Amino acid sequence: MYDHVNQVSLNGRTNIITLELSKLAAVVEKPALEMSLSERWAVYLGYLTDRSKRSKINEIVAQEEGIAMASQVLLTISRDEEERARIMRDEKIELDYQSSLVNAKLKGHAEGHAEGHAKGHTEGHIEGHTEGRQEILDLLKSGKSPEDILKEFEEIQ
Repeated sequence: MYDHVNQVSLNGRTNIITLELSKLAAVVEKPALEMSLSERWAVYLGYLTDRSKRSKINEIVAQEEGIAMASQVLLTISRDEEERARIMRDEKIELDYQSSLVNAKLKGHAEGHAEGHAKGHTEGHIEGHTEGRQEILDLLKSGKSPEDILKEFEEIQ
């Protein structure tokens, strides 16, 4: 093993400790001062997120500098995670808002198109009848007989 930061070999300077976290029930009840360093680490790692053991964890952190340093790192990571979660939540809210605007615009466009089509159809229908009536009235006023007017319309169609 090698420490790249300090450029020092760690051969013979490291210890690997195996902790059986499942066997901590009895250890966690001991006062922190009576725990070995390994037991403190085991309790810290095993019960860090257990709110009922918060006072025990605080006691261990206060007594062990290495655990206190690890705790600070975890707090920093947790804050970074909280910030990341907040940013993702804000981005989701913004995307949802933009999506709702696009959907509302599309819906309004479709409704406006349908309404305009219906209105144009109705106005065209009314205008066609109105123009036809006006034309018939003008022909009747000109003195033509109804039979002549009918013949004229039949010739047009």
